Amino acid sequence: MAEGAAEVSAQSGGGGDPGAVEPERGVAPIKPQYLTTKEQFHEFLEAKGQKPSQESEAVDPAGNDLTEPEAKRIRLEDGQTEDGQAEEAAETGEQLQAQKRARGQNKCRPHVKPTHYDKNKLCPSLVQESAARCFYGDRCRFLHDVGHYLETKPADLGPSCVLFETFGRCPYGVTCRFAGAHLGPEGQNLVREGLVQVPPVRNGLDKALQQQLRKRKIHFKRAEQALRQLNRGPLPGPTSEATVPEGREAEGAPEQDNCDIQLAPQEPDAVGPPSGPLRTCGPLTDEDVVRLRPHEKRRLDISGKLYLAPLTTCGNLPFRRICKRFGADVTCGEMAVCTNLLQGQTSEWALLKRHPCEDIFGVQTPCLSYWSRASLTHLEELIASARGQAGRPLTPCPPTRPQLEGAFPDTMTKCAELLNRTIEVDFVDINVGCPIDLVFKKGGGCALMNRLAKFQQIVRGMNQVLDVPLTVKLRTGVQERVNLAHRLLPDLRAWGAALVTLHGRSREQRYTKLADWQYIEQCVAAAHPMPLFGNGDVLSYEDANRALQTGVAGVMIARGALLKPWLFTEIKEQRHWDISSSERLDILRDFTHYGLEHWGSDTQGVEKTRRFLLEWLSFLCRYVPVGLLERLPQRINERPPYYLGRDYLETLMASQKAADWIRISEMLLGPVPSNFVFLPKHKANAYK
Repeated sequence: MAEGAAEVSAQSGGGGDPGAVEPERGVAPIKPQYLTTKEQFHEFLEAKGQKPSQESEAVDPAGNDLTEPEAKRIRLEDGQTEDGQAEEAAETGEQLQAQKRARGQNKCRPHVKPTHYDKNKLCPSLVQESAARCFYGDRCRFLHDVGHYLETKPADLGPSCVLFETFGRCPYGVTCRFAGAHLGPEGQNLVREGLVQVPPVRNGLDKALQQQLRKRKIHFKRAEQALRQLNRGPLPGPTSEATVPEGREAEGAPEQDNCDIQLAPQEPDAVGPPSGPLRTCGPLTDEDVVRLRPHEKRRLDISGKLYLAPLTTCGNLPFRRICKRFGADVTCGEMAVCTNLLQGQTSEWALLKRHPCEDIFGVQTPCLSYWSRASLTHLEELIASARGQAGRPLTPCPPTRPQLEGAFPDTMTKCAELLNRTIEVDFVDINVGCPIDLVFKKGGGCALMNRLAKFQQIVRGMNQVLDVPLTVKLRTGVQERVNLAHRLLPDLRAWGAALVTLHGRSREQRYTKLADWQYIEQCVAAAHPMPLFGNGDVLSYEDANRALQTGVAGVMIARGALLKPWLFTEIKEQRHWDISSSERLDILRDFTHYGLEHWGSDTQGVEKTRRFLLEWLSFLCRYVPVGLLERLPQRINERPPYYLGRDYLETLMASQKAADWIRISEMLLGPVPSNFVFLPKHKANAYK
């Protein structure tokens, strides 16, 4: 296959002469015999593909770009039609601008959430094989006829079920897309008696706790005390935390009764989270009265370890299991919003789940403020009064109202207490490096670096209610040439932060320039003796070695792990791994197995696994195999040109076309539904 790829490249004239064209700046230097053009690249894939007619890259006779997703292509055709009518009518160029916005960064992405899951869906009481009848009876909107469901159910995707092979029983029964492996002759769900075990994932959301959170019946005693101290003045330093009088600790809020709903205290030898809220009367437990001293808190000793960064969307539990297998030492869950956690949202609590292989695991919360409906209504009344549109004079808002209604020191401190009591983590991380406009404009993320008083309240408040170490993730600053991190590090050390991770870019830079490791080296001295981890542009063991020479306690890896999760192995073994395409496909197959375990093996779980696989493939296609490079190593800011790999699968994995990613997913998860549409979530171009 390597000879065939080289012959096609030579015939296309895409770089056969070694001295013809020098490598372009910002482009990975690939050996000339593998280089090709865009047209020849896609022709090669079409010639070897199973569906060449449907995967055509050329432009159709009408002039439409067939590489665009169907939903987006419809919008473009509408925009082109409107532009033609506008030219005939001599109108302004508003339609042309609208078309450019549609083609730019997927700002008008279609709502692609599947709706066919609820069609002909079997009642959960039948799926779970419950002895009791359906609670809703005749009012149930789901099917109760198993025979009719099996007639309309799509064909199985494979002969073996991962859940049945791993745990001895598939909880999805007849709805499993691999049900043929564990259904008896009469449609009953088979069980392997000697292999039955419960999936070992921890940090799940208990139903009783979820109900208490939704009804707002949880009393956050420690958080309220910390907030009262924040309102009276700055909290004492970390060394004086143990001197809080027990009498004041036992005092409740003025409106507190003698009988409150509190979070159930977790036993020291308990393996999983508590069963739910516990109603207590009378004296408080020792856990609420006796506070841990700072030196009694658990230590976070991860110096010299490889830290997998918390990655939104792609940093899910199956991906973290892949990275742990290749040598990642520390993992952190995806960023979870505090307000959603306090409201008991199942989707947000799913981000906190932890696999047993994650021996050092943390969760991350963003510094994000929000306004309650009452505060917004009051603010609108003030604005209307100022403009003379209200009947009453302008009155100032009470100073304590915004904080009590949802200012984020209050929210994050309560969330920290909730996490401290209900889940098993080794540390909690505050994300002060988020550059997203939605978060920044609300005063959260990177904006908190310019709001020192609010930042101090958050760190001190969370540190007081947590029994595990508190860490902080920063950027160099907000503006490109105005560094702020070196000023904040001594304060963070005094406020009680156990560790700080510094990303060597500002908010304005995003990913357009290389990380500033010289500035990170300066910040190491400012943070001493607090450990500082560095983050940015690590894609090889040489990059990691240069980063450690700056004096950082360790290296956090983010995009490098998305492009090549075996990077952790390369760093520990100090070598370049020329991994084959079949080995990379085996990694993707393991990811799908982990995904089916995590999200389920029914139709909804399979398509969710496929969607996260496609999101990851949108990063994996940027990796260039070691054997194809003229110079080692590949740099993270170098985009790959069009090249033909050593075999067909290696070439297919290099495609940046969503249709080819879907073709790879079909190798692992079977054919996609007819109405399936995929557009990658990430919009920022890392190679500008």
